[in-house]
Amino acid sequence: MELYFLGTGAGMPSKQRNVTSIALNLLDERGTYWLFDCGEGTQHQIMHSPVKLGRTEILFVTHLHGDHLYGLPGLLTSRSYVGGDTPLKMFGPKGLKRFVETALEVSGAHLGYTLTIEELDEEGVIFEDDKFIVETARLEHRIECFGYRITEKDLPGKLMMDKLKELGVPAGPLYGKLKQGEQVELPDGRKLDGQDFVGAPLPGRVVVILGDTRYCEGAKRLARGADVLVHEATFSQAKQDLAYAFDHATSIDAARVAEEAGAKSLIMTHLSSRYQGDDVEELLLEAKAIHGDSYIAKDLWSFEIHRKMS
Repeated sequence: MELYFLGTGAGMPSKQRNVTSIALNLLDERGTYWLFDCGEGTQHQIMHSPVKLGRTEILFVTHLHGDHLYGLPGLLTSRSYVGGDTPLKMFGPKGLKRFVETALEVSGAHLGYTLTIEELDEEGVIFEDDKFIVETARLEHRIECFGYRITEKDLPGKLMMDKLKELGVPAGPLYGKLKQGEQVELPDGRKLDGQDFVGAPLPGRVVVILGDTRYCEGAKRLARGADVLVHEATFSQAKQDLAYAFDHATSIDAARVAEEAGAKSLIMTHLSSRYQGDDVEELLLEAKAIHGDSYIAKDLWSFEIHRKMS
């Protein structure tokens, strides 16, 4: 599991940072990518990255400001041309469906795959399968905006092979049944309970990706105990008044959310173009003073989320 930052700027693209988009690499877990937001130029950024557009499975939109969705029409149509023939699902605020359908209709675009768009009405669980749960909560921004919490379900513990070998249990189908926690009977009549031969479950990882927001309770609720929190940091603390006026966060706001929520790693993104060179380091130092495990994302940078070992 790995985060790949396709665009890390705020408002409009600059020479150093494109507008917002993040890919979650789930190739090892499910053979796909999930995308979060799709600012203008996202498909161009993908061409300079290892991300495979044809293998995207779900696209989550946090809100409908242009720097988070103007890249959608081009990306959706290009997906057909790079082998993307599997269904694609999108989640986002009300109005997302109208925006996408209008753009595709007016341009006469044809998609070679099934596109499903689900607009969000309520907070809570919006997706669940045997491997992942995705929850959402409202944030505080000028328009309706959501954050997403991606929780990987715990993996079954490892089979205690050495213990079974000591007991003389022959390798084969019996091992598979024991790993499933079933009870088995050996050829010599002994009965074994799989629960006695499987280690503790391996805890799943939690990644939280927020849209644009002030410091708020919704962000803290989603970020609770996360392995990684991705939070906007549009401004430095010196611009706190400006951040509040435009419903954005400072680096210190982001660090406060991470620290108060007990998140392990904080990654700041959505930086104003006024911060270049040493100014970016200033943002990082502000955050680290509150939450030591903090980073600032840059375009085409990745961050691996390691599995916790119980």
